[in-house]
Amino acid sequence: MSTLTALARAQAYAAGRAEPIATVRHLHLHDRPLVLVPYTMAGEPNAPLAAMVGTAENEPELLVVAQPRNRDDRFAFAARLAEVLVPYVDSFTALTEAVAVDRGRDVRHRFTDAPQLWVPNPGGVDFLRLFGRSTRFRTTEGEYAVPASVPLLGRWLTFFANSAEVPGSSLLLNAVQALSSHWATGQSSAEDAQLAALMAWLSPPPGTTVFEAAARAEDPAVTPPAGPATDPAFDNHVLAPLLSVAEPDVAELTRVLRGQLLPTWTLMWRALDLLRTLPAGSRVAGRWDSDRDSYSAFVQHLAEGGPPQPRRDGAVAAAARLSRLENAATRYAVQRAFDDPLVMAEHRLSGTAFAGDVTLAKADRVDDSGRRPVLRPRIMVVTSEPVRVGPGAALTSPARPAQKATVITVTPVDGSKTEVLLELSGGMGRKLVAEPGSVPEVGERLLLTTLSEAYRPGGAFPEPDQTPWTHGGPPASEQADE
Repeated sequence: MSTLTALARAQAYAAGRAEPIATVRHLHLHDRPLVLVPYTMAGEPNAPLAAMVGTAENEPELLVVAQPRNRDDRFAFAARLAEVLVPYVDSFTALTEAVAVDRGRDVRHRFTDAPQLWVPNPGGVDFLRLFGRSTRFRTTEGEYAVPASVPLLGRWLTFFANSAEVPGSSLLLNAVQALSSHWATGQSSAEDAQLAALMAWLSPPPGTTVFEAAARAEDPAVTPPAGPATDPAFDNHVLAPLLSVAEPDVAELTRVLRGQLLPTWTLMWRALDLLRTLPAGSRVAGRWDSDRDSYSAFVQHLAEGGPPQPRRDGAVAAAARLSRLENAATRYAVQRAFDDPLVMAEHRLSGTAFAGDVTLAKADRVDDSGRRPVLRPRIMVVTSEPVRVGPGAALTSPARPAQKATVITVTPVDGSKTEVLLELSGGMGRKLVAEPGSVPEVGERLLLTTLSEAYRPGGAFPEPDQTPWTHGGPPASEQADE
């Protein structure tokens, strides 16, 4: 937990209301998301019990597994879930757009929109991952055949679960994490993990305090768990008697499970409405473009008869995936800071960013010490904030992300201010005269940071057959063994 988030939690507790820790929404919010609230049976690993699913709050569809221990009932549930999810993901394949690549010398096509799934919490994401793994390899022929839609469902669930690991992706989101990244409550992180308790702080019922609302939310008899785990008292006193008979009463089972899932269903849509009150960050659309690229590529992979995702990555694939995730995490952190002053405040507090006023600016300075003259303006920035960078450090301003500012000197002034002399490069055009507005002017308030949106190349990895046998490559030759 960061210092400012800890402060916001203390202020939330003192004030009795949630405190914002973001000024913009850092995720894409679809106009027609698919909300999925899963329930699993206690004591049976990843055995689906029920799910409430749909794209409209007033049209929830409840899927119930009459006997979760029965394999046929499980895959019948998977087939019914596929009847809802697969048409939804396919509904975005009607329109495509051309995207310029290779500096405009070529084009590729992607879909103009993509699906978005919402689950209540990280446990819901884990359920989709495990359920996808248990269904995507099922055969559609032979003794244990399943409908063709079941392995297709598994591949889509795996696709969404994998995308949830990518920082900044909005293809599969969980409400708890989405809300907690935008507001701080006066309760612990463990309590925030319960959707009802979190929403009690963010949107308490009229006439109640957040403390009263949170207390009611933590009572499973009043507010059932958001899943996928069920309440033990419900398991023992309600569910167990219904499932202990040879032929469960499906109508009664459906009734009691609807009562358990419907409160969470309502909370999910309230959470989406709450997130819609925040404007989207300026870089959210770019990340959604990347999500549409991923979706388009996977649709093409399926259309070309590509194989299902492997049970586990090989050594090279795992290393490459880790590299992509690390780059995505770094890029997402920078973009959040550039989009949001509250997020950037964390970096100013830690010394990786500072704000100051431009007191001197020489926009026409040319450096002719090299093989050819280049435009290298210099500016002086005076700040009262701590400056924890030295000469040679490269800084960037969110107002001009394509421009690099190199620290020349850092000079303390009268013990409370610091003068920072900077040399600018990039983002000013290709001539020896800077384009208007590209060089900060005297009197301008400037924010500078060590964060950068500059392109980060991926790691270089060998081909799988070029790795040693310990990492999946060919076995050592007999000559090498000798």
